[in-house]
Amino acid sequence: MKKLTAIIPTGNELHNIEEVIASVDFADEILVVDSFSTDGTYEKALELGVKVIRRDYEYSASQKNWAIPQAQHEWVLLVDADERVTPELKQEITDLLKNPQEDVVAYWVGRLNHFMGEPVQYSGWRNDSVIRLFKRDFCTYQDKHVHAEIIAQGKVSKLNNKLYHNTYVTFDKYMEKMNRYATWQAKDYDKKTGNLTPYHFVIKPFWGFFKHYILQSGFRDGVVGLTIGYIQGYVIFMRYIKVWLLRKNRS
Repeated sequence: MKKLTAIIPTGNELHNIEEVIASVDFADEILVVDSFSTDGTYEKALELGVKVIRRDYEYSASQKNWAIPQAQHEWVLLVDADERVTPELKQEITDLLKNPQEDVVAYWVGRLNHFMGEPVQYSGWRNDSVIRLFKRDFCTYQDKHVHAEIIAQGKVSKLNNKLYHNTYVTFDKYMEKMNRYATWQAKDYDKKTGNLTPYHFVIKPFWGFFKHYILQSGFRDGVVGLTIGYIQGYVIFMRYIKVWLLRKNRS
C-alpha cells in the first residue's frame, strides 16, 4: 500500500482542528500548516501529536504550494479545516492506495456542502468538486488569490465518495470571509478587467444572483438558497468596488 500524507492548512481553526485531524487518522503522516493562529489551534494540534509547521499567510494557493513539497510521502490528501473525510471516502482512498493506477496523478473529490446548518442540494453547489488526492511531485495550485485549482501534470480521475464540507460558523463570520474573498479577487480581476462600467456594478452582480437562485435552482434550497444567491451577487459587487478602490490607491 502506498503511504499517504494528509495536509491540513489552518488559521484560527480551534473549533475544527480535532475533528478534521480525527477524520484523516488513516494517513501515515498528518501535516498541519498553521498561519500563526492566535486561538490555540497551533497548541491543540501539537497536543494531538501531529506534525505542525508554521508560515505567515498570503493567500490559499501560496500557502498550499509551500506546504505540498514538505509532505514526506508521494501521495497527498489535502483537507481544509472545515472539511471531513467520511468513512466511505476513507475506505475508498485506502483501497485505491493498495493498487493505484499508474497513469493517474490526481483525483477529483466531490463535496457534500452545508450552509447555515442545512445541506445545500442546489444553488450551484450541487456538483461541487475539488482535486484533493494527488501525487506530490505532479501537482501545484494555480497562482490565484481565490478559488485556485490544482494543475496536474498527468491524468486526473474522480473518486466516487465525497468530502463533508461545512464552511459556516456564524453569518457574521461568513460575511467577513466573503469580504476577504472580494478583496483578494480584486487583485486577480484588476489584471484582466478593462474600464469599469455599470455592467460590472449592476449587471454582473444581478447575473450572479440570477444564476445561483434561478438557473441553478437555488429557490429549491429555501432561505438557504436565497441567502447564497444574494451573497454571490454581493461578493461580485464588492469585487469591482475594490478593483475601483485599488486603481485609485484607496484600498
